[in-house]
Amino acid sequence: MDVARLGELERAVMEVLWARDEPVSVRAVHAALGDRGLAYTTVMTVLTRLAGKGVVQRSRQGRAWLYRPAAGREAYVAELMLEALELSGDRGSALVHFANSVTSDEADALRQALLRGVRAPGAERQGGQT
Repeated sequence: MDVARLGELERAVMEVLWARDEPVSVRAVHAALGDRGLAYTTVMTVLTRLAGKGVVQRSRQGRAWLYRPAAGREAYVAELMLEALELSGDRGSALVHFANSVTSDEADALRQALLRGVRAPGAERQGGQT
């Protein structure tokens, strides 16, 4: 998934997709965002751009495109975190600062994942460093 920072409208569209268990049409996304007063074509353009970025996948059903997230919300957030680490001049220091900011429950979850040897998606691109 090519993770680029999503704009506010793109995030709103993704929230609709992440909340659904099956692929959805532009019409369904437009209806879910009805309180925003968006044009149907605006929602269609956003979904097309998200597909181009690899953030959503689309498939044809009859004359309509159906959209679904390329990955779950958690995977998306993890990729954002990895991208942020890449911006750091010192990944280790950035990780220490991050670790010092999490709650004890979050620290326990990280500790358990590390003990199980779980690697974050994309960790292999950094030579296995997490």
